[in-house]
Amino acid sequence: MDLRERLGQIFTLTAELDPPRGSDATKLLEEAKKAQVLVDAVNISDSPQANLRMNPLVAAHLVQSQLGLEVIAHFTCRDRNVLGLQSELLGAAALGVRNVLCLRGDPPEKGDHPNAKGVFEVDAVGLTRIVQGLNAGKSHAGRELEPSDFMIAVAANPSAPDLKLERQRFAEKIAAGAHVAQTQPVFDLETVRRFEEMVQPSIPVLYGVLPVLSLEMAERVSKWTSIPQALLSALETGGRAAGIAWARKVVADLRQAGVAGAHIYPLGRSKVLSEVLSD
Repeated sequence: MDLRERLGQIFTLTAELDPPRGSDATKLLEEAKKAQVLVDAVNISDSPQANLRMNPLVAAHLVQSQLGLEVIAHFTCRDRNVLGLQSELLGAAALGVRNVLCLRGDPPEKGDHPNAKGVFEVDAVGLTRIVQGLNAGKSHAGRELEPSDFMIAVAANPSAPDLKLERQRFAEKIAAGAHVAQTQPVFDLETVRRFEEMVQPSIPVLYGVLPVLSLEMAERVSKWTSIPQALLSALETGGRAAGIAWARKVVADLRQAGVAGAHIYPLGRSKVLSEVLSD
């Protein structure tokens, strides 16, 4: 059963991997092979934090062709205009990369090429619309093409400070053609329930799970999302083991709640993924 067939029917697990910093994909393939026995698919990020890494579509093809593990390739608006976006997507389709996560992308000034110029000719909604157009056999300029067959994933943030705005944005992504969503990390079911009540998603949602392994890491994470006081207290007394246990419970709670699945952020470490997901 492939990823599309699983979604909405069977609790689905995905995990995020980063492509290599150079042209050698050996380590990526090793990490993907370890993840293969734990998850249904892996995500390959697109130069996360605007730091140079291998093209995610190429990396996705290597993982799929050499391991047979299904991949969701991240694809951002940061580095490509609408012509480049479509060109790379057509190449991905030819290589059998059928799942893409449409993202705006981190601004270049955050990364290792701070003087690079971001493109951002479209945003994540516009990119979603472009991919849906390719599925329908139309280029962004309206030219007829052989239809593609992408599963379109989009991002969501259940911890967004303005859930009304998040609901509006989510609805725009669905209208543009999204098939599934993957979210920023959640740390409790209360956040999930609040999001579902407000947004009422009509597509499967894989909720993000981030293992927080120390108080120092919690401090960094708290700069961009809210961490429950109970987790901070657990980390203070139990350290890394408490962070793993918390992530394991979140996954179990999500499974029990009947949501579509969970997306694990293992920090590039297969050991962390194994600790969170192994029985």
